[in-house]
Amino acid sequence: MKKLFGILLLSIIVLQANILPAQDKLLTLDDINYRNRALFPDRIPQLQWIGDSDDYAFAEENAIYKVTAKRGTEKLLFDLDMINKEMYVNGFDSLNRLPSVSFNDDKTCQFKSGNIYFLYDFNTYDLKKINTIPDTAENIEFNDKTGAAAYTVNNNLYLVVDGKVKQITFDDDPGIVNGQTVHRNEFGITKGIFWSPSGTKIAFYRKDETMVTDYPLVNLDTRIAELANTKYPMAGMTSEEVTLGVYDLVRGNTVFMKTGEPKEQYLTSVSWGPDGKYIYIALLNRDQNHLKLTQYDVATGNIIKILFEEFHTKYVEPEDPIYFNPENSEEFIWISERDGYNHLYLHSATDGALLKQLTKGDWVVTDFLGFYGDQTVYFLGTKESPLEKNIYSVNLKDGNITRISPDHGTHGAQVSSDGKYILDYFSSIDVSREYKLLNQKGEVMRVLQENHDPLKEYKLGALSIFTLKSENGDDLYCRMIKPVDFDSAKKYPIFIYVYGGPHAQLISDSWLGGAQLFLYYMAQKGFVVFTLDNHGTANRGRDFEQSIFRNLGTLEVRDQMIGVDYLKSLPYVDPDRIGVDGWSYGGFMTISMMLKNPGVFKVGVAGGPVIDWQYYEIMYGERYMDTPQDNPEGYKNACLLNYVEDLQGKLMIIHGTNDPTVVWQNSLQFLKKAIEANKQMDYFVYPGHGHNVRGVDRSHMYEKISNYFIDNL
Repeated sequence: MKKLFGILLLSIIVLQANILPAQDKLLTLDDINYRNRALFPDRIPQLQWIGDSDDYAFAEENAIYKVTAKRGTEKLLFDLDMINKEMYVNGFDSLNRLPSVSFNDDKTCQFKSGNIYFLYDFNTYDLKKINTIPDTAENIEFNDKTGAAAYTVNNNLYLVVDGKVKQITFDDDPGIVNGQTVHRNEFGITKGIFWSPSGTKIAFYRKDETMVTDYPLVNLDTRIAELANTKYPMAGMTSEEVTLGVYDLVRGNTVFMKTGEPKEQYLTSVSWGPDGKYIYIALLNRDQNHLKLTQYDVATGNIIKILFEEFHTKYVEPEDPIYFNPENSEEFIWISERDGYNHLYLHSATDGALLKQLTKGDWVVTDFLGFYGDQTVYFLGTKESPLEKNIYSVNLKDGNITRISPDHGTHGAQVSSDGKYILDYFSSIDVSREYKLLNQKGEVMRVLQENHDPLKEYKLGALSIFTLKSENGDDLYCRMIKPVDFDSAKKYPIFIYVYGGPHAQLISDSWLGGAQLFLYYMAQKGFVVFTLDNHGTANRGRDFEQSIFRNLGTLEVRDQMIGVDYLKSLPYVDPDRIGVDGWSYGGFMTISMMLKNPGVFKVGVAGGPVIDWQYYEIMYGERYMDTPQDNPEGYKNACLLNYVEDLQGKLMIIHGTNDPTVVWQNSLQFLKKAIEANKQMDYFVYPGHGHNVRGVDRSHMYEKISNYFIDNL
């Protein structure tokens, strides 16, 4: 395993990857669209722990194998033929391939075929149908303990037990939506249905958006184009109203939690208490600067207590549920940035009192992996470097933190139920993907899959990762990919790829340095490819992110220009041929960089760009900009319509006609303003596509972008 060495170069720390030109293959458009599966890093399919045992399973050639962690003894559990034999005996259609299975315990697993759920006993080889869901079901939440499933059809919530369907909500107005995500999937919200621990109750979101303005999207697939309205609450306008209901399967009734006024608030971090009698909701005000973690009695909907509150002058952003200690239901872990970095806090479930801050330092916890045993918690974090994500454990008693993952890079993990063993899968700048079995001390028990470079036959540009200093002295991480067959005596054009917004980190100690294959494709075309993670981006702490508050597109652009100045200082860079490309927030940044630095960028391509933050949705927009009424100067400074007169160079905007995230109106307004100002620009749309261009059309988009830079830069 190669080490990651810091190299001092012009006062810049360089991380040099072991990615050098290999043979003579070059990437194609299909390759960079990941349509060539041979370029995917190898993976171990269906790798998982088997119930509460120290045995793990994996799939290979339509079979599931069991391996004992301690000795590595491997045994066939079952294969496709064995399942199909039982499918035939029980009158079900055979399967064409091995299904995705999950293990209930060390004897049984479950899987889904079509709309039928099955339980398979791999000791007795018995197969049993658990449940059947309708073909129209969406947002399905299956309960492993009971076999019941909750789901939605249109805007209502349903329950199915043993194939018998029961409707739970009966809202005819399509503006009232049950059992689906709310608040536009912010605050870590990924679903709208939450089973209680015993499976006897279902908590669900109810979203009333009847008061939210309809926004017109258009279906172009019909001969007469059809209106397809969506609810889109723009910054400063009326927001949706969300409540949380709890349906009791035994009593057959629904009780709504009395979350009170104001109704325009956010219900986040929904968590069941261990006994199923209480549910916990983090109530966040619309200003997003005051959070109350609140306990409710699910039988009455009454509030029991406010466990604690968090305030910040800018914003508070809860993104995780609370995690109860299975060995002690009187305490739980809360994840918060309250000290400036995302860390673990142990609280009393009785009164909410802080018992102990478990992790601390100028680094962040990125993922909570769980409680194991009576005193150990596992998590992922950036303790070694903002570029890395390693596996750690922390002792609840003494607070000692142990690094588990032995290799630098970006790790994921599955921990056995007793915490003794860890399935570690990771990549780094010199490892595409590798799997290891570790013990709780971080010692390697065995390598499950060695690294295999899927690009070893391809000629790639050399990768380096380094830092530049911002105006206030913060490190700004940068990534450079040099052209293939690089010649330091030549002058090369620059292709800058930018995102620059919150919740994203483009540069990491992971395979290809976190870069997409498209960027290596551009290096093949003769560009020096450069990316910089500016202030506002992820995994650098609260202050680093919040420094852009109320002034989007200002500090980020200044940071990016530090990168541009550095590039201009390099002898092999042509300072008159610099281009920039980005999508979404990156599209906003692309145009911002061009308009606020006229003459610097010869070419720019902006995909799905926010042009005016007044046209963006409430939850994200108001977190970073407040409302247009409260922050008119910030909105004015960030509005790209106010800088159109400064447009120089070639600019192409790309937008999907059915974009529900950055609505089409954004770029159309810019186009209109450019015409009025007699500024020439290029514009391209992808009919029917949403916020990104996916599928086979993505190859078309890559060709469109690359040709634009090749032809104009």
